[in-house]
Amino acid sequence: MLDCLRDPIRLAIVVTLAGAKGSEELRCGDFNALSTKSNLSYHFVKLRDAGLLRSRLVGTNHFVQLRRQDLNSRLPGLLDAVLNSAVRNDEVLRLLDGL
Repeated sequence: MLDCLRDPIRLAIVVTLAGAKGSEELRCGDFNALSTKSNLSYHFVKLRDAGLLRSRLVGTNHFVQLRRQDLNSRLPGLLDAVLNSAVRNDEVLRLLDGL
């Protein structure tokens, strides 16, 4: 999981999902400002394989959701520590400004 989060784009996706207000899930298209669609698809697969995200398909829209509750039950406090350090990462902050 930590190896997966070394990538700034994947970390920016997780930070964005953790801070999503009003909804726990976002469309994959909401992240298009971060990179190309094919590259984002690759990052979403990596995040799902690492157990960080769950996704669902509705029509032509893919929705992703952070598995916060599962992660906190398996590794208490780890996700919050990663998120707190991510907001101090200049590269991640630049990516988040583009969203």
